Amino acid sequence: MAWPAMLIFTLIKSTNMGFLGELKNRFYTKLRRTLNLEQIDHKLNLVNMLQVEDYLQTHLYNNPRYQQADKLNRFEFQAFSQVGDDGIIEEIFKRIGTTNQYFVEFGVENGSETNSTYLLYKGWKGLWMDGSEANIATIQASCSKAIARGDLKAMQAFITAENIEYLFEKAGIPVEPDLLSIDIDRNDFYVWKAIQKYRPRVVIVEYNAVYRPGCEFVVDYDASAMWDGSSNTGASLESFCKLGEEKGYKLVGCCFAGVNAYFVREDIMGSHFTGPFTAANHYEPPRYHLYTKPGHPRKISL
Repeated sequence: MAWPAMLIFTLIKSTNMGFLGELKNRFYTKLRRTLNLEQIDHKLNLVNMLQVEDYLQTHLYNNPRYQQADKLNRFEFQAFSQVGDDGIIEEIFKRIGTTNQYFVEFGVENGSETNSTYLLYKGWKGLWMDGSEANIATIQASCSKAIARGDLKAMQAFITAENIEYLFEKAGIPVEPDLLSIDIDRNDFYVWKAIQKYRPRVVIVEYNAVYRPGCEFVVDYDASAMWDGSSNTGASLESFCKLGEEKGYKLVGCCFAGVNAYFVREDIMGSHFTGPFTAANHYEPPRYHLYTKPGHPRKISL
């Protein structure tokens, strides 16, 4: 087939595929409405949220284990964080106070679900970084006022251990920001290890809860690799604890869902936290079924 004929055939085929795809979507939407599937999904979602709320009341808020002084979990609540991180972050800074109220977070996606969005609403300033140009464009639109005021910088970058300090320098962040939150779904351990010139007061990392206390695991470093959806990612809490010790940080807690770990710099801990500051004491298993979004769908306008 000559190339003009092939081009015409391709155009016709793509047009037909587009038409068929649109027809399929319309049929699917019509079928869902006819069978009341949207209402059923809504009711199932409500049931799930009620079950999660009941689970949290029973196993977290009314559980004597989490009423002990060394546990931060009883303070958990969710505004814009993935799970109960907003509450833990608030409690940590109630204890140690703030200095510059500056945060740095990367792996923020479109900014609607982060550990620092709620801080922006509370008057903090900071830097967001994400590898997706589309996500940064969304942030620039939804947070245009905060960006214009100088409260937020949004930077597109694929973060590696080799470029992280250069990116910090380029953004002009403080040497000692109040909060650093790392969530890039694979090389988190190596990126935190590579941060030498900057000394955040509090560090949040996402740990791999598959690996229990006593097990050291760190995924092999590959600067260009991304999470493949498997357990071969990130690092165990035990490994993060060892890294934290080397860098002068103590583990003060993990969120109940078994996602994030919280480290505070040793020189500012004082008597605000009680130990032991170990993986064995603070580890929480993976409870990813607790991921819900109670209340209105999240939409930021800053």
